[in-house]
Amino acid sequence: MEQNQDRLKDIISHAKEYGFVFPSSEIYDGLAATYDYGQLGAELKNNIKTYWWKAMVQLHENIVGIDAAIFMHPTTWKASGHVDAFNDPLIDNKDSKKRYRADVLLEEHIEKIRIKIDKEVEKARTRFGEEFSEDQFIATNPNVLRNQEKIDSIEARMKYALEANDLEGVRQLILDLDIACPISGSKNWTEVRQFNLMFSTELGSVAGDASTIYLRPETAQGIFVNFLNVQKSGRMKIPFGIAQIGKAFRNEIVARQFIFRMREFEQMEMQFFVRPGQEMEWYGYWKELRTKWHKNLGLGDSNYRFHDHLKLAHYANAACDIEFNFPMGFKELEGIHSRTDFDLKQHEKYSGKKLQYFDPELNESYIPYVIETSVGLDRLFLAVMSAALKNEILEDGSERTVLQIPPVLAPYKAAVLPLVKKDGLPEKAREIQKALQREFNVQYDEKDAIGRRYRRQDSIGTPFSITIDHQTLENNTVTIRNRDTMQQERVAVSQISTIIAREASWKSILEKL
Repeated sequence: MEQNQDRLKDIISHAKEYGFVFPSSEIYDGLAATYDYGQLGAELKNNIKTYWWKAMVQLHENIVGIDAAIFMHPTTWKASGHVDAFNDPLIDNKDSKKRYRADVLLEEHIEKIRIKIDKEVEKARTRFGEEFSEDQFIATNPNVLRNQEKIDSIEARMKYALEANDLEGVRQLILDLDIACPISGSKNWTEVRQFNLMFSTELGSVAGDASTIYLRPETAQGIFVNFLNVQKSGRMKIPFGIAQIGKAFRNEIVARQFIFRMREFEQMEMQFFVRPGQEMEWYGYWKELRTKWHKNLGLGDSNYRFHDHLKLAHYANAACDIEFNFPMGFKELEGIHSRTDFDLKQHEKYSGKKLQYFDPELNESYIPYVIETSVGLDRLFLAVMSAALKNEILEDGSERTVLQIPPVLAPYKAAVLPLVKKDGLPEKAREIQKALQREFNVQYDEKDAIGRRYRRQDSIGTPFSITIDHQTLENNTVTIRNRDTMQQERVAVSQISTIIAREASWKSILEKL
């Protein structure tokens, strides 16, 4: 656990030093759980958005995008259930004075038991080699069975208590499992209380005349209230989807772990409208497709796993998370939910407006069912940084820090480096830079020795470094260096764009989906 904390500290430090993420309002000692994306962070974030948007909207003729307002009519949140049910079960440790989400404490306890199972499996794999059958071992080994029984028992009690809103039952489970505060080591817990996460503010210039409205806690409702607008104006036929990228706000009491959990964050969501009765088929389809989208980034297949929800949200009949192995362990990266017809039904009820779709094939009207895919942009940013940051020992014994960001997401696709600042090399380098800029985001750098410049580009994740030397002036060739292999090859200036595009163009990643 300590090693993981160190890993997270390394990522935070690197992100700040190289202009990816800064603490917000830092000159005023910061504001808890808020961060600003720096010059390279903004580029990486925009590239992640573009990858999602192109894969979701551009590659699907039956999915379109919108951009709904952050402020919505307050009745929206009554209809959606957020006013009455958008709560977290919180518990305080009396000694450390720290507050925790009770369900997260229990999930972290379960994860520790799961790690014990994984260790048993790895030990056996090493012992038995090629003859090892993981499935058979898990089904028969007494230690594994005993630990799995513990997990099943905890999950069953936790599910029952959360669904029944039995807060005393949740607290009793924490006490029975002897769960201690990670900071104080104390087991001196308060009662569990529910806390609503919505930020409220006032609409209007005079406080007395103002009505209370909310900063949206999710982007989904902006899609639901525009369902008919989009369907009619776009002549959309079911099944079809509406996608959106936007800010959401939650008054998280337990906001920590860098950009993993913040009060202001960004979501990339798509609501897919289907015929009632076909939702489970589409739920399976989107589970598979979204997993493929994530793994296509090359962050390591073993870093992903599925987690089926124990406690379903009030609107869902099926839900799972795609989890990523962050420095803090496996945590939710994307949620896929079968939301039934709950949202449209509620908005129809509260607004008094019909929100039905006439299906010409069935010759009937109905309220569609919805499959939701929702990924946290900031969490995906952290996942990319976590998988990409590496410290390597080279053959000559020296070290380098390299950020192996997928080339298509890298802030700069190439660095243009004149070997020296004279003899016409800077002028030639600027000419090459100008030609590449029309297609890619590239950086020009002429300061310091070439080796030091290579290291700097490695640290910010630039996949290619192009060196302009005296031979360039003679035969119009350059040296192009690959960030990951550090191999260099001599190529014609006319080939540079093709070489970069092979790995860093949108086409290069989208054609694998």
